[in-house]
Order: sequence, then structure tokens, then C-alpha cells
Amino acid sequence: MNKPTTVVLGVIGADCHSVGNKILEMFFADKGYHVVNLGVMVSQEEFIHAALETDARAILVSSLYGHGEIDCQGLREGCREAGLDDMLLYVGGNLVVGKTPFETVERKFKAMGFDRVFGPHANLEEAVALLEDDLRRHAKSD
Repeated sequence: MNKPTTVVLGVIGADCHSVGNKILEMFFADKGYHVVNLGVMVSQEEFIHAALETDARAILVSSLYGHGEIDCQGLREGCREAGLDDMLLYVGGNLVVGKTPFETVERKFKAMGFDRVFGPHANLEEAVALLEDDLRRHAKSD
């Protein structure tokens, strides 16, 4: 029997929106993942520390208060400094203030090192399918 894949989940920065976080936890757990939910108002360091402690394969960051761009800057570099060079980084939610086209938001976050970027109305079935594909690709390159 295979051990379930561990993912670390949380709401970054000073964001205290918790409902979506619980929905994500239940969804990924129902899909067979071991979810380490850090809750709300999570620092980058807490995400990285939890990923190291739990041997997680992905960090799933959410932000709904619009300051995700500020809160997420440097997360990829922090992962590399901690030896998590190949950590999958996903981010989703209402990531910036204002009416910025999603394509622009996606470009910004991918330039910051995120593997996948999702808007506030993301299809979770598509997200888990992408995660499974990314995990398979990473396993082949190990």
C-alpha cells in the first residue's frame, strides 16, 4: 500500500479568510492526499518548515485579500535556500488588488517561481489533475 502524497496548505500573510482553506483541505483529502493544513495568516517560513518536516511534495498557497503578490515574493527562493529546489508551488485565490486580467496575474506569479496559478473561481477537479500530472513529471525527473 502506497503512502499518500503530502501537500502543505495555508492562507499566506495577514489574510484570515478560512472558508476556502477548509474547502481545499477537504477536497484534497477526499482525493487521497495527506493534507497538512497550516490554517490562516501563515508566513513563508511556516510553509517551508512544514514542507521540510512532513516531506511534502507540494505547497498550496491561497490568498483572498488581494495582497498575494506581496506575500508570495521570495517563496521560491526560500524553498531553494531550504533545499526544496523541486518543491511544487501552487497559488490561488484573489491574488492582486484591482481588476487585473488573469493572464497578467498568472505571468507575475510564474515569474516569481510558482508552477501553477489559479484565479478565485478555479475548477478544483482541473487543479488536482494538474497536480497529479506535475507530481508524475517530478517523479520521473528524480
